[in-house]
Amino acid sequence: MSLRGKAAIVGVGELKPMKTPPAGKTGWGLMAEAARMAIEDAGLNKNDIDGMMVESPVTEMSLGPASLLAEYLQIPIKYGGSAMIMGASGAGQILRAASAINAGVCETVLCVIGEIMDPSRWAQMMVSIPMAGAEGQFEEPFGPPGAPSGYALAAMRHAHEYGTTDEQRARVAVDQRTNACANPKAIFYGRPITIEDVLNSRMITTPFHLLEIVMPVSGAAAVVVTTEERAKTLRHPPCYILGAGECLTHSSITYSPRMTLSPVKTSAATAFQMAGVNPRDIDLVSVYDCFTITVMITLEDAGFCPKGESGPFCWETDMTYKGKLPVNTHGGQLSFGQAVLAGGMSHITEGALQIMGRGEERQVAKHDLAFVNGNGGILSEQCSLIFGSEATL
Repeated sequence: MSLRGKAAIVGVGELKPMKTPPAGKTGWGLMAEAARMAIEDAGLNKNDIDGMMVESPVTEMSLGPASLLAEYLQIPIKYGGSAMIMGASGAGQILRAASAINAGVCETVLCVIGEIMDPSRWAQMMVSIPMAGAEGQFEEPFGPPGAPSGYALAAMRHAHEYGTTDEQRARVAVDQRTNACANPKAIFYGRPITIEDVLNSRMITTPFHLLEIVMPVSGAAAVVVTTEERAKTLRHPPCYILGAGECLTHSSITYSPRMTLSPVKTSAATAFQMAGVNPRDIDLVSVYDCFTITVMITLEDAGFCPKGESGPFCWETDMTYKGKLPVNTHGGQLSFGQAVLAGGMSHITEGALQIMGRGEERQVAKHDLAFVNGNGGILSEQCSLIFGSEATL
């Protein structure tokens, strides 16, 4: 079954990332605010919403996030769910919303994620939630302590197999910072960096320097997805979902089939096939970037460059919003900010805004097709999307 053109993003709501946790606010409160913004942006009211995809704030976990937010907003819904695939949850929400709309179980779905970045809450959460599988038994007690070390292993292996250099990884961070400097919402707006700045920043876990790693923030983002027919009647040019694919291969890096290969190879192939396009047709890329190496491996496995050649490709390609292949035009998680799972939603909102022609100073000149990707775990859970303008239908 194809989802091509059956649903479209019609409204976007996104809070400006906050480095300091907002006083008196909860993750649910931030999500409600982003939801209101998205509904208003679409030119709708809350009574038009009959479906919700919601992820719980990690530090305010709920077993029924959609019903909780529906109660909070006082919106009765016909369909509620949660993607629950970590950093791929934003993209996963769009796939599931479009599927539900295509199946006829609902017409207009609110997708929303948010988080308060409070170190004290995170410390409490990490103690109270036991880890399962290999992560719980081996990695957390005795091995790599979380994502930075896991991705560092992937980066070191990539360098070993393909000769990838620190300078090549740094180029990713520099170009995304250039994009952030054209985005007033970005946490590092107006603060450009150079290759030397990246390489001279503090080493966090070999081979990653500080400026190659996500900037944790508080924030929330939401989008409204509706039918093709309804989308044509609303205030903004629709951002159509042309293709979608998902692939999950493992949870723990211990069981990764290959450390330098991501399941995006499968999820992207599915999305491209459904959309009827290929990487050469894409005008802009909006992909998860918790670390510089994540972007590079994603570009390889999605087909934008041959396997193992993302180092030279990123070094030689202008990935800014003015360049040959714009990547993460909002600044990405490296420079826009990452509100945990909501960080992955920023790639959705940016891809949609660009397709709609609403990118303001950072607007890409040609913006008919976008490749969007979410990444969960350590290169483990992948959800890929192809966004298109009305001209692509």
